[in-house]
Amino acid sequence: MLVSIPAMMMRGGTSRGMYFVKSELASPGVELDRVLPALMGSPGPGQIDGLGGGSTTTSKVAVVSRSADPNVDVDYLFAQVDPLSGRVDWRPTCGNVLAGVAPFAIERGMVVAGPERTRVRVRLVNTNAHAVCTVPTPGGSIRYDFDESAVTAIHPSVPVRVEFRGFIGGSTGALLPTGNACDTVDGVEFSAVDAGVCAVIVRAADVGLQGDEPQAEINANPILLQRIANIRAKAAELMGMGDVCDSVLPKVMVTSVGSTDHADITSRYFVPATCHPAHAVSGGVCLATAARTPGTVVASQIGDCRNESGDFTVAHPSGKLCLKVAGAGTETSVTIDRTARKLFDGQVFASLHEVAC
Repeated sequence: MLVSIPAMMMRGGTSRGMYFVKSELASPGVELDRVLPALMGSPGPGQIDGLGGGSTTTSKVAVVSRSADPNVDVDYLFAQVDPLSGRVDWRPTCGNVLAGVAPFAIERGMVVAGPERTRVRVRLVNTNAHAVCTVPTPGGSIRYDFDESAVTAIHPSVPVRVEFRGFIGGSTGALLPTGNACDTVDGVEFSAVDAGVCAVIVRAADVGLQGDEPQAEINANPILLQRIANIRAKAAELMGMGDVCDSVLPKVMVTSVGSTDHADITSRYFVPATCHPAHAVSGGVCLATAARTPGTVVASQIGDCRNESGDFTVAHPSGKLCLKVAGAGTETSVTIDRTARKLFDGQVFASLHEVAC
């Protein structure tokens, strides 16, 4: 069975994904757990037979639809397609892919563009968090030729300001899923924090790292990766998440402090078995929230160094995330500037008989 579906590929932040209108994706009448791997080329080495790029950061999907909620413009459902197994994980969300949702919604006519700037209210379906994405729309249209070097775009793109709201406890129902700011497994202290993304945060020194190692060096250390995997698995049990061997949640962040690029914290983000080449936006939201939560690993690391203005900067292997934090507890909001760029728009094809039911 050959299917053809309208799609757009976009680079959102430091990720790349396929964007679909929900009704168009559902038109073949085949469950998404079958059609998405087929479109992305999973399972298969390098996803050569599809649109995925052979890594978790390039094997992502955004399913967008008009929202029935009068306080929301569009619903954004995220899917992480595993490049090797073809399994689709619907539990996490992605703040980088979110950066492309507003331009996509405007281009598909779900939101009417304003004459100068357009605010798009988005519900993140996977975690029930909310975001307001603001994009420039000069003349009432999206342009991808802005030179926004301030937000580290390599190529001209559209700048997107994203304000996250209501993101506490999206996966477990609690900011601190274990009920504690810190716990210990295998002699390593960790903080379990569910804010933006559900994550296990450990100090770099406690797993034998300086904290600023390159991604390639970390991923070339199987003993370290296995140790982190073991910590993740045992921490997840304490978090009430059970066996997470087939889930990308919880994520792990390994943190340190220092003078690196004048950042508040340095982080290495795991996805979950290897180190991310940059950093998830949702991970930055989680760290910023943890910094304001007394007793967590992050709060103890930065001490009084946190900028009281609300600025919070995370250094990662490819640069920095610069966030602005306001409020506290469940009323916390986090704002970050991202960019998005349309890569192609057209029809994608897949043969569904190659994917097992």
